Amino acid sequence: MVYNGFKNTYFFWVFILVFGFISCKEKLQSPNTELAEMSAITELMNEKSVQKIRIAQPVDYLETLQNKKVAIVANQTSMVENSNGEYTHLVDTLLSLNVSVTKVFSPEHGFRGKADAGEAVADSKDVNTGLPIFSLHGKNRKPSKEQLQDVDIVIFDIQDVGVRFYTYLSTMHYVMEACAENNIPVIIIDRPNPNAQYIDGPVIEKEHFGFLGMHPVPIVYGMTIGEYAQMINGEKWLKGGVTCNLTVMKLQNYAHSSTYSLPIKPSPNLPNDKAINLYPSLGLFEGTSINAGRGTDMQFQVIGAPFLPSDDFSFSYTPQPNEGAKTPKFKGEKCNGLDLRNEPDLNFINLDWLIKTYKATPKDKEFFQATFTAHAGTKKLQQMIEENNTAEEIKATWQTGIENFKKVRKKYLLYN
Repeated sequence: MVYNGFKNTYFFWVFILVFGFISCKEKLQSPNTELAEMSAITELMNEKSVQKIRIAQPVDYLETLQNKKVAIVANQTSMVENSNGEYTHLVDTLLSLNVSVTKVFSPEHGFRGKADAGEAVADSKDVNTGLPIFSLHGKNRKPSKEQLQDVDIVIFDIQDVGVRFYTYLSTMHYVMEACAENNIPVIIIDRPNPNAQYIDGPVIEKEHFGFLGMHPVPIVYGMTIGEYAQMINGEKWLKGGVTCNLTVMKLQNYAHSSTYSLPIKPSPNLPNDKAINLYPSLGLFEGTSINAGRGTDMQFQVIGAPFLPSDDFSFSYTPQPNEGAKTPKFKGEKCNGLDLRNEPDLNFINLDWLIKTYKATPKDKEFFQATFTAHAGTKKLQQMIEENNTAEEIKATWQTGIENFKKVRKKYLLYN
């Protein structure tokens, strides 16, 4: 990340601060000295920078971890940034600070974020640290009592993108539930939501609850993952109405309107800011016969299928197996479609592309597939598209649910 608008005098004082820390380093006996130095420099930079968002650093909660056996729920996004803009994984950082990290739990896509969407991930061992990794997207999705037996506290640190069917929310739910049942406190490292600036989509209906949506929220809910965790707790959505001993490490200099470019892709098929911005709209194509860019380097930025007419869908591409898509739809087949990479950024769910491709699909081809309702959270979206309703008519039916959700959401907001 880049710090903008600094004056030369500011760099001078940062140099003095750094030099001062170095010169007195031998006098500081705390094992956390290096991290404290980093934090102090970062805080000074935050004060002088333009809306520099600060994610909690280990120094902020290190005291809580002393003499505790710690489990971490993490993936490739669980990084700690130092004052030079360099990243180290949270697991490595805490181990270097002599925190007793005993195990890692990994979500969908695995600890290193390489697995396909929906692919079962096996338990394993981290080659860098030797720590056991227990998959929460394999034979079980909830930490077992046995896995938590030697754990005093759990840290959850995974980057979310603010979309209901992005499964890290469900993983967090199960982690909170397991910890509540076993009297283990949870620390959530809050991170910015790149789609926090709006709320849109149908509220999922209870009969369609599942791993793609476990709570009555719209597709885009406008909350950070820490705020969302508080809502799970406060609304007693955990099994049996239990509540988790929860601490959210808040962001600094953050608002829901803040723009934030993710420094690390949150999953294999969300490679950049444009894909993340389009994901709430194009994620619905996962439940259709249309390819949404999987098997290309334009994931969730293009849509297409071999059967779409080239007159109206003049952009073409050919999906091939790649990281995160071993068997993409229409592998090796030329797809006619739309290139959305130069579309203006959205602050709403765009249904026009869904309706356009549905109408262009030949009658002998099935457009909607079994998982569409699970993604949409309601059967009504498919029904209204099939009945030739416009995007405006469809979205009008969402408004009551959205307004009711906003009243619930308001109780748990940590930021403006």
